[in-house]
Amino acid sequence: MTFSVAVAGASGYAGGELLRLLSGHPEFVVTTVTAHSNTGQRLVDVQPHLRSLAHLVLQPTTAQVLAGHDIVFFALPHGASGEISAQLDSDVLAIDCGADHRLTSREDWDAFYGGDYAEAWTYGVPELPTRNGKQRNALVGARRIAAPGCNASTVALSMAPGIESDVIEAHDIVTVLAVGPSGAGKSPQVTLLASEILGSANPYAVGGTHRHIPEIKQALRAAGAGDDVSVSFTPVLVPMSRGILATSTARLQPGMTAADVRSAWELAYAHEPFVHVLPEGQFPRTADTLGANSCLLGLAVDEAAGRVIVVAALDNLTKGTAGAAIQSANIALGLPETTGLSVDGVAP
Repeated sequence: MTFSVAVAGASGYAGGELLRLLSGHPEFVVTTVTAHSNTGQRLVDVQPHLRSLAHLVLQPTTAQVLAGHDIVFFALPHGASGEISAQLDSDVLAIDCGADHRLTSREDWDAFYGGDYAEAWTYGVPELPTRNGKQRNALVGARRIAAPGCNASTVALSMAPGIESDVIEAHDIVTVLAVGPSGAGKSPQVTLLASEILGSANPYAVGGTHRHIPEIKQALRAAGAGDDVSVSFTPVLVPMSRGILATSTARLQPGMTAADVRSAWELAYAHEPFVHVLPEGQFPRTADTLGANSCLLGLAVDEAAGRVIVVAALDNLTKGTAGAAIQSANIALGLPETTGLSVDGVAP
């Protein structure tokens, strides 16, 4: 059986990555692509790397255009998908790659995003440990899915195993992320010009202002963190077009050892096709995840500081966004989770 697919926001980076992955999916057939300012153009003129989809023309992003498909992926700016998705039939599988449906707290939305609050959908990080198993259990049969924020899922996957197993404390998590500028989208910004970022590393959203912080805390609460969870989050823009390298640390619970740490993380991800814990002494590079639906984790314990260190690498456009969306759609529809997705990156 094949499923008809529409992608809203097909002219952007997230939309382009969705289409790249969907073009190789044996069960999903892309029949409609939409945009805003690029309406009427051929998709291949806007996304010239998508040669297999050269027959598609960008249509307006309206509920009428998106209606009638089995699956609709939204890759729109924050605040743009809520109104349109509300007009789709309830039996349509809708997956939002924006932030509109991620947060369960209206107060968090008002504080970090603003504008109209849309209801929270099922969170699309299948591997995320929770007190009730894994998040994938909630995705089975779902018809409304919120794909994660790329930074948020990276940190959550890094820390959740330790929280769920009571190996680390949740009230003093510190994370610093090196991120590529594609995570900011395709709209032109002076701070994202090559002349501004080449040869430089630039921190931004310093001091607890990044919009992914409430999403991280929400995911860690689901893993058992409780209301005392705190996350100090500092992203740093670096001159690579795509990728995230997150270094996250947390205090060890009293009496916990390096062996306890490795056991907790390896147990959490032992059977996961897309999240891999590296052998002792090895740490990931973003280059090894380029184009792959993989998250690689390296573990260490700083005995003197009494802290665990988790270094995570993933491709923000693939595992961080589009790959997670397609993986979640596979689960919702009862398909093998790995359908159309690869763990292999592109090198060099």
